[in-house]
Amino acid sequence: MGMLRYAASRLLQGLALVLAVVVLNFVLVHAAPGDPVETIAGASGGMSPELMAELRTQYGLDRPLPVQLGVYLGKVLRGDLGYSYFFNLPVTQMIAERVPATLLLVLSSVLLAFIVGTALGVLSSRRPNGLLSQFITVLSLVGFAAPVFWIGIMLVILLASVFPILPVAGMRSIDATGGGLADVLDVAHHLVLPTITLSLVYLAQYSRLARSSMLDVLGSDFIRTARAKGLAERVVLYKHALRNALLPVVTVLGLQFGNVLAGAILVETVFNWPGLGRLAFDSVLRRDYPTILGVLLFSSIVVVVMNQLTDLCYRLIDPRIKTA
Repeated sequence: MGMLRYAASRLLQGLALVLAVVVLNFVLVHAAPGDPVETIAGASGGMSPELMAELRTQYGLDRPLPVQLGVYLGKVLRGDLGYSYFFNLPVTQMIAERVPATLLLVLSSVLLAFIVGTALGVLSSRRPNGLLSQFITVLSLVGFAAPVFWIGIMLVILLASVFPILPVAGMRSIDATGGGLADVLDVAHHLVLPTITLSLVYLAQYSRLARSSMLDVLGSDFIRTARAKGLAERVVLYKHALRNALLPVVTVLGLQFGNVLAGAILVETVFNWPGLGRLAFDSVLRRDYPTILGVLLFSSIVVVVMNQLTDLCYRLIDPRIKTA
């Protein structure tokens, strides 16, 4: 019953947070300079004032902002995110078509950063003053300080220009036939550079955090007791110490999922990856309000869900943590 009450409370908090984010996004997007109708007119080579006024009426842009907000909230509650001003397609359909590409990129990057970063942190904690630990520390600092877009550009120059072994744009080859193992390998080939670019910054953070957490745990009394019992160092390190040291890493991983989505916008733009980030970038340039708000709403829901899953992971890693 305590767990159910906690889950219900967290669900209500998440719904309230999403509602607040929807309202804030709506106000900020409409407060930004620029007019979608003027953007459409510029893209079409000009438009008469009468037609522009008709479009504003059609899109509801001539109404007061509180009225527009009320209409939008009513549609969102019904699952209707509206139509794109520029693409003239349902926003829900556009997001559904782009979600798989973004989730593939984000989940691959997070998984790579978590596994490799934690492994490097554990290795450097075994001999904190050794050459390997110092090398990992320097590598982590460089990865943490480098901007995502700069890493992407450098990888493009290195692995696509100097050593042309990886594709730099798109998700599939132009001559791809689609379907089967060949299509999977083609997508994986295109995924390498974006995944490395997006994961390097977070890999550096996780390695530093895992190293610091492992050093704290390795100095604990229960680790000394385990070693005094004659347990193998591998068992002490990975079964006893690592499980406790993972808590801070999992915490940061869950809380930073929103930052990973934000980083995906830059990465998808650099590599022309057909995901939500690229869609959001194009929509901002075109003042496509419904599409921008739809992408922001989806991202907010994903972040809230990831925070909930992070709480559940606490209990899986350490059952002593109480959620009630």
